Amino acid sequence: MRVLVIGSGGREHALCRSLKLDPQVTELHCAPGNPGIEAVATVHAVDPLDPAQVAELAGRLRVDLVVVGPEAPLVAGVSDAVREAGFACFGPSRDAAMIEGSKAFAKEIMSAADVPTARSRTCVTEAEAAAALDEFGAPYVVKDDGLAAGKGVVVTDDREQALAHALACERVVIEEFLDGPEVSLFALCDGSTAVPLQLAQDFKRAYDHGRGPNTGGMGAYTPLPWAPDGLTEQVMREVVHPTIGELTRRGLPYQGVLYVGLALTAKGPKVIEFNARFGDPEVQVLLDRLETPLGGLLMASATGELGLDPVFKDGSAVIVVIAAENYPEAPVKGDVIEGLQETGHAYVIHAGTRRAGGDIVSDGGRVLGIVGSGPDQESARAAAYDLVGKIELRGSFHRTDIAR
Repeated sequence: MRVLVIGSGGREHALCRSLKLDPQVTELHCAPGNPGIEAVATVHAVDPLDPAQVAELAGRLRVDLVVVGPEAPLVAGVSDAVREAGFACFGPSRDAAMIEGSKAFAKEIMSAADVPTARSRTCVTEAEAAAALDEFGAPYVVKDDGLAAGKGVVVTDDREQALAHALACERVVIEEFLDGPEVSLFALCDGSTAVPLQLAQDFKRAYDHGRGPNTGGMGAYTPLPWAPDGLTEQVMREVVHPTIGELTRRGLPYQGVLYVGLALTAKGPKVIEFNARFGDPEVQVLLDRLETPLGGLLMASATGELGLDPVFKDGSAVIVVIAAENYPEAPVKGDVIEGLQETGHAYVIHAGTRRAGGDIVSDGGRVLGIVGSGPDQESARAAAYDLVGKIELRGSFHRTDIAR
């Protein structure tokens, strides 16, 4: 199997790393890639947001499968162009990807499918936003309707801050706050069937103890020993199957991965958000524990042939994100990174890096993800933090309480 992965972040490095371990994958390409991906795949200089360029590259490489990693290329229609060119593609169509591309559309789908979620209002004017804030009260939850790279959500007790965020967006979804621990469930979908991956939990706030601004994710772990029995089955029954069923009824069969972000409220699990792609950094720990070969799973999803649920290894995996100075507001780029050698039970995922001469330097807000694994959560956590302590990046920071 010849595979082309589209993207350049930590999610794509993790995907490429797992695909490289699949004996079915005989040739692996990535566009545009990053310095970490270069070690496991052939990289190509392509604009991932240009559907024609991606389809042309797939044809030139004669690949069997294209895997679209990030959300922006999906919303730009890359998967549509790839399929039209005759290639199997893992990733939903542009219209189906609006489950992430528009928070208002996602709410509409959930309402039609009777999926449990927060009450909400879609607002385009200051008066509408102000009324919605007053209706739901603090903590205020304000979501940019469009794509915002994981940083379009403000959760605050400060009404003035909430209203300012609403006014900075063209259209927002304002909703009631869902109280309870948050978990992530990913389901692979092939247009008619869906199978779940293992539950994971990520940490969105920038600083320890859930303080600071929302980020794209500062760490994650899997499995969740504290999760209620039957939670995965309940979410598949009450959320995933009704959602993909509603999309199919609208002529939008869903192929790819559906991410369900959940709050475990006193009234049961409720959907916080959907994503149309693997979440970063949860996918890094999920793939670390995945025993079923990844290439075959993604191909089955892309070709309508999903069968049995994926199998996961025993033990635990933890990822700690190393972020650049001033992330998420204005991350500093261009600083040299040292100490990237993996240890016996931990390794480095590149998320925001580039080459500068003979050095690898920071080139994004979330620069690296350090994955540790072990027979239990504490040993996996210790392995990750041991390697974190060996990496040098001026001005960088990380949370010290991931998976604690």
